[in-house]
Amino acid sequence: MGWAAVTAVVLAATPVFVTRGDVTPEAALRSEAEATWRSLEARYVAEAGGAPARAPATVLLKRGETLLPSRNGQGRPGVVELRQDSAGVLDARLRVALRHELAHQLLWWACPASAEDRLFHEAFALAVSGELAEWREAPYQSLASASVELARSPDVDTPRARRALARVLNEDAGFPRALTRRLRQCQEGTRWTVPLSVGELAGHAERSAAQATVVLSRHSGEVLFSEGAFRTAMPYGSTLKPFVVAGSTVAPPVLSPRAEVAEWGCGERMPERMDVRTALLRSCNGYFLDWEGKGSAPRAFGAWGAVLSAVGLSSEPLDMADAIGLRATLRLSPWGLAQAYRLLAEARPDLLTWLADTAARGTLSELPASKDYAGVATKTGTVRDAESRPVLGWIVAVDADLVAVVARPGKMPRAFADEVPRLLARVRSQHAGLEAARVQVLGLLSSDVVEARCPGAGFVLEDGTPRVVPGDFAKLEPWVKKGGAVCLGSPWRVRFPEVPAGRDYAGVLTWSPPPPYAPPAGVPTSPTALKARRGSAYVFRTTRLQYAAGVVTAEDAALKGEARVALARVVAHNERHADSRHPGRPLCDTTHCQSFQGTVRIAPEDARALRAPALRWREWLTFSKGGQAPWTQTRPRAQVESLLGRGVTAVRFAEGRVHYLRTRSEGGAVFDAPESLPCEVLRSTLKLPACPRSAAFEDARVTFQGQGQGHGEGLDVEAAKVSGAPQEQLLEAAYGGR
Repeated sequence: MGWAAVTAVVLAATPVFVTRGDVTPEAALRSEAEATWRSLEARYVAEAGGAPARAPATVLLKRGETLLPSRNGQGRPGVVELRQDSAGVLDARLRVALRHELAHQLLWWACPASAEDRLFHEAFALAVSGELAEWREAPYQSLASASVELARSPDVDTPRARRALARVLNEDAGFPRALTRRLRQCQEGTRWTVPLSVGELAGHAERSAAQATVVLSRHSGEVLFSEGAFRTAMPYGSTLKPFVVAGSTVAPPVLSPRAEVAEWGCGERMPERMDVRTALLRSCNGYFLDWEGKGSAPRAFGAWGAVLSAVGLSSEPLDMADAIGLRATLRLSPWGLAQAYRLLAEARPDLLTWLADTAARGTLSELPASKDYAGVATKTGTVRDAESRPVLGWIVAVDADLVAVVARPGKMPRAFADEVPRLLARVRSQHAGLEAARVQVLGLLSSDVVEARCPGAGFVLEDGTPRVVPGDFAKLEPWVKKGGAVCLGSPWRVRFPEVPAGRDYAGVLTWSPPPPYAPPAGVPTSPTALKARRGSAYVFRTTRLQYAAGVVTAEDAALKGEARVALARVVAHNERHADSRHPGRPLCDTTHCQSFQGTVRIAPEDARALRAPALRWREWLTFSKGGQAPWTQTRPRAQVESLLGRGVTAVRFAEGRVHYLRTRSEGGAVFDAPESLPCEVLRSTLKLPACPRSAAFEDARVTFQGQGQGHGEGLDVEAAKVSGAPQEQLLEAAYGGR
């Protein structure tokens, strides 16, 4: 039905309001009633899908002479009684009472079959009268205790019962779905055989509960495993309590448990005083509610609210009960929860250390599977129905490399605790190379020309506090100088003038200036080589598998088969032997170490290489493109002599070195002295394809001849391509003599 049609129906269906002069001013009261009725009927039409065909009856508005002190209004079909404290004043309390009572009048007209269903009538009146916000300011009440209170007062005719009903209605962030369903039943003329129940009214959490599992890499952020409704937003229980703690800008208090309060019932042998660490391990609701009561708790997760919103939190929490999942009004998907915990693990390792005790002395303690959680930080959460039965259980688990989120409908976390260690083990068995790899990147560039953007949700961590970064390309250096830069849900896209389209970097970027570098005395070093040997201030962390695949692709994107497996094993091996290139620091991304140009699609050979056993050698393993293609190149003689010295003769190449004679004079004697230099120094300085096999000196130039590319040591990649040998044989042939 179009909005114009709805408006026409509403205007035609407004009842005649009659006054008797005992509530004044009469004209204003009638006008208020007409406007209120139009608003209420518009809500009815929107939820029920149409308006009743018959016209409403006349409604008398009168002063209530017998109202109880706890009531501001009451009514019966065709009559509304109101309390007016000051003649001629239509104050806010009277207006709310009028709206509440007219809601009952509308149902008596539009849905006469529900006339005896007091819970339905009161729920609709509370939902549309504007009273819920006022009730929400009252002290927290659990859904279970509200259910008990309503069972004691099925007529909902006491302030305690109305407070309990408001608690149930506040469980739903929008208009209660149970009421919408019942209003459509009214409009369709269905018999009202079963009265509305508290369980039906609060049952939306059950409909949104679904089985889901998702596992992320802490380092690269990639989804390694997923099944079920892992992208579906669901009530999250207590899983966001660590973000309340992380969002606090003051030290959380130490509180005294209150045994008489149900929300403080969080485990046996309660301490006399509880700190925030114990409250997290025990998932103690009472602690967080009392912390809010003291006025020092962060509102809406503090700085972490932006993170949770970016990964899909349905809306901002209005109070602590919302934030810690006591009311199932907010939702977050398992994927979003995993992303948030990935950032939390990066920003607040201290909180992860606390949560690592959950299986020892928290909500997952004293279980057969508790011992299997060694080294794993965990947080549990439970969503309950009106009868305190579990609707949805959660376990979040974070170890050195993985973030796992498991949601199981109808179960307490302790009931499926044994699944999580098995899940982590299964993911590790299916994905090799999940541990962290670090590499100095972009070292040949001036740091101020590098730009980055996050296509997902980008954050920089300043002293453990997340700050949102712009969505467009911006200078990377100012970000990472503040702290680690993390892109949730996507790789970073990094660009610089030579690569305007940019490259993907799936991982965490940090700033770590290298120490000063001085080249060895007497060894000529080009400006580019000097930069490579110094290293970079940009340090990138990803997985070993992602790193190895990136290097192999940078070295030879077309490499396949056994040769690719062999090279990937060497690359992964060298990542663990960085000290021979940059003592105390990660590898660089240039040929001084191993070329790396960002993260790429993983090839099956890369994964196979990382599943293979560690190589037996305990040193850096060299490799080069190699091959047999002959080449000839010339260089100015002066350039060569600036490297080797004047008067060079008898130049030959052997065992990775250039050997030559150089004329010297000493004590009046002139003689030829043998000298040598690593061939790699000559190759890189003169920018030759490989270490030459011969050099012919002419008047003004030197002609070099050789074959293949690279320094010619270790694994010859081109030769490996054509050999067809298994990767084990290729590696033994290249390094077996060491």
